Amino acid sequence: MQRRSFLKKAALGAAAGGATLAAPVFAQESPTLTWRLASSFPRSADAIYSGGENVAKFISEATDGKFQIRAFPGGEILPALGVLDGVQNGTVECGHTASYYYYGKDPALCFDGAVPFGLNTRQYNAWVRHGGGLAVLRELFAKFNIVNFPCGYTGTQMGGWFRKEIKTVEDLKGLKFRTAAFAGAVLMKLGVVPQQIAGGDIYPSLEKGTIDAAEWIGPYDDEKLGFHRVAPFYYFPGWWEGTLQVSLYVNKDKYEALPKHYQAVLDQASALATNTMIATYDAENPNALKRLIAEGAKLRAFPKPVMDACYKAAQETYAELSAKDPGFKKIHDAYMGFRDHEIPWFRIAEGSFDQYMATAAK
Repeated sequence: MQRRSFLKKAALGAAAGGATLAAPVFAQESPTLTWRLASSFPRSADAIYSGGENVAKFISEATDGKFQIRAFPGGEILPALGVLDGVQNGTVECGHTASYYYYGKDPALCFDGAVPFGLNTRQYNAWVRHGGGLAVLRELFAKFNIVNFPCGYTGTQMGGWFRKEIKTVEDLKGLKFRTAAFAGAVLMKLGVVPQQIAGGDIYPSLEKGTIDAAEWIGPYDDEKLGFHRVAPFYYFPGWWEGTLQVSLYVNKDKYEALPKHYQAVLDQASALATNTMIATYDAENPNALKRLIAEGAKLRAFPKPVMDACYKAAQETYAELSAKDPGFKKIHDAYMGFRDHEIPWFRIAEGSFDQYMATAAK
């Protein structure tokens, strides 16, 4: 009772004397911040672009508007493929991108995005969040002054749109194919001529015959670009992307200057954006595929001999890169070791269930 009386008198005395009471600790440690986020994706590719916007939205909501991030589409404040450089040098505080875009900087960066014959969405999520993957990836990104967060999955992508059918390995020779750099390095071994073309330029390149084939993402995104009108053969699976893990890049200096609870909010917002993205693709792709087929798309599976040849070429490419770079080999061995550990379980459980349901649910 005496203690409560003392505290009350002390407070009144401070007020009478004009003293200012200290603000709550949480308020003191919740600064008002405004960041910019540069995306690699156009606004029109809403499912994948919205990953960055969702991070911004969730962070604002969690901090009562004190931590604001403004997202910009690819090309608006940074070139679509300039996000890594922009975050690394502090031009922007953060970015939303696909790490395999930076194969030319370091092929090991692709393990943060997608590699040929790699993990699917569930396996990728398990490796990164529970299998030690994030730790080895952050060692790599530290060299670029970046802290990386998983921030979206597309699911297994399609194998692309072709002007002619692919029936044998011979049909790949001389094929001008728009694809990602790692897939291109593998396909070159089979005579493919890989092309690096921005998403908005793919359709006119196919229409004019500048390229013979192109892969983008999957039905929901591909439908918007109208590829089926100029290259009707739609192949699956996109073996170079068992899924694409999209990432949030945060400048390391900016990240370390954040209060701990803002760091936690970044992590949690990225996780929620990840779940939102894969849910969007899983919900939208089936209907988009049906519409594409109704409009003339001719669905085809890559023949097994073609898949086998691509797999062999991928293993050769991995061996060559591992021999050149111990850092690449370290991440490769961790990634592929996890994949090989997961596949038997998925085959027993998920695979057998999916296979049965594919026939039973007709």
